[in-house]
Amino acid sequence: MSNLFNRMMGKTRYVVCRIFLHLAGSEVAPILGVLNRTAREAIDSDGDLEILGEELVEICETLLRYDEYWLSEANEGDVFWNEGEAGDYVNELFTDSAQRYGAEFDLSYSSGFDEPLSIPVTRNIVIMLTVAYEGEVPDLEADLSNIQALKVGLRALINLHQKHKLRAIQVHFSPAQLGDELTNDQLLQYFPELIPL
Repeated sequence: MSNLFNRMMGKTRYVVCRIFLHLAGSEVAPILGVLNRTAREAIDSDGDLEILGEELVEICETLLRYDEYWLSEANEGDVFWNEGEAGDYVNELFTDSAQRYGAEFDLSYSSGFDEPLSIPVTRNIVIMLTVAYEGEVPDLEADLSNIQALKVGLRALINLHQKHKLRAIQVHFSPAQLGDELTNDQLLQYFPELIPL
């Protein structure tokens, strides 16, 4: 009833949602390269929402191409009628995502040419996509714990960027850099909400 009342009063509806996607397999390492490149672009953009949106689109398109490696997922979110409350929730999710294992992106990391090349193969990657947007997008406000719903949800994120409805974008991933590993035990410890697809 309050949603109807708020719409009638002309209030703006803000939605904040976070999607976790766990990919597993010996062929997921290229995704980590895309994530690291988009992270550098995002940092260089100094928060430019248009550039962040373009990077989000690239990540979503990459994930859609690698759907055979999707293993588990979780999603959560909330609706707000107050922009400040929505912003507080975005900050809360940012802090939570950043505190998870290996989700801190290290800009100073660079492999030297004199280092021997013996990097363990990344077999698990968890990507955390957090967005805030205006309006109503049922494809993102539903249970995304099946592959088809998740594909539709990722396409909905792309559409939100194209329609200029995104108000905040955050991407975290674990492990955050090539050479780090995310073990099955760490998956259970740091990402207990994941549901098999």
